[in-house]
Order: sequence, then structure tokens, then C-alpha cells
Amino acid sequence: MKKIGLFYGPLGGSTERVAKKVAAALGNENVDLVPVKNAKSADIEKYENVIYGMSTIGKETWDADKSANDWDLFLPEIEKVDYSNKIIAMFGLGDQITYDLHFVDALGLVANTILPKGAKIIGQVETEGYDFRESESVFDGKFIGLPVNEDFEPELTDERVNAWVSKIKNQFK
Repeated sequence: MKKIGLFYGPLGGSTERVAKKVAAALGNENVDLVPVKNAKSADIEKYENVIYGMSTIGKETWDADKSANDWDLFLPEIEKVDYSNKIIAMFGLGDQITYDLHFVDALGLVANTILPKGAKIIGQVETEGYDFRESESVFDGKFIGLPVNEDFEPELTDERVNAWVSKIKNQFK
């Protein structure tokens, strides 16, 4: 397996903890952890195997005119990339209790940005076991990536990460 670029943000907190768990499950030697805060499209271009890790912010922030979210700054960079020779997996952190109408929406936002650019996205996850009302990350009845709820279900994170990694590991180049 070629090296995986795991682009994650924001720094610190739950998203970074889960990124490190994913890297450990894949074997830290196989993964470069790259914070999206200062990453550019040229950084993504270095990898054929890419994982995007993100948090989903609340509706009040989505609707704000100005957001300081690391992914808001990184999104224009991912739009510049040709994904036709890349394999992409994604995980997203979200709160399915407080934001049951927007659960891990960021996964859907990123997917809708990269799919038209030829992305092959692996690692879809069944919606069973998640209690939410709506999510922009559900494509053809499955989450487009791994949802993680560190706020209300942290006891399930390790199990979910390990099951997901075992599913995607052999699909990378």
C-alpha cells in the first residue's frame, strides 16, 4: 500500500484524536497526518490515497457570513485537485442529538465537491445504529464516510474506527 495522506481539521480536540486513531489502525508508518489549516492543493497531489477527516459545525455557523473553520479555508484547495487517479475515504465528527437535522453534513459537502472531479470514494457506512433525522452525507442510503459522535457516543469510536479501517485498508492502492 502506498502512503496515505490523512488531511484533518481542526487541530486539537476530537477530530485530531480520531485522525490519530485512524492512522494507528492503518499503521502509523503508512500515514502522513496533515492538518488542513495550512495545507494546499499541492499537498494533496502528492498522494494517490487520501483520507479527509472533518468535524461538522452547527447550523448557526454554516449560515454565518464569515467562518474561521479550517475546512472553510481548505475547501477551495480541494476544488483545485484532479481526483481521477485518487482513492478517497472520509470520516466526519458530528453530534446526532443536538444537530439531528445536520448530522455529519460536512461529509456530504466535501463529497459533492470532489465527486464531479473524478473522486473514487470508499468506506461508505450503513446508517443503522445512528439516530438522526437528516444528513447531507447520506448517498444511496449509506453515509459517504464514517460518522463519529464523540459528544454522545465516545464509547463506540474505537469499534467504529477499527471496523471502518479494516473495510478500507485493502481498497487503497
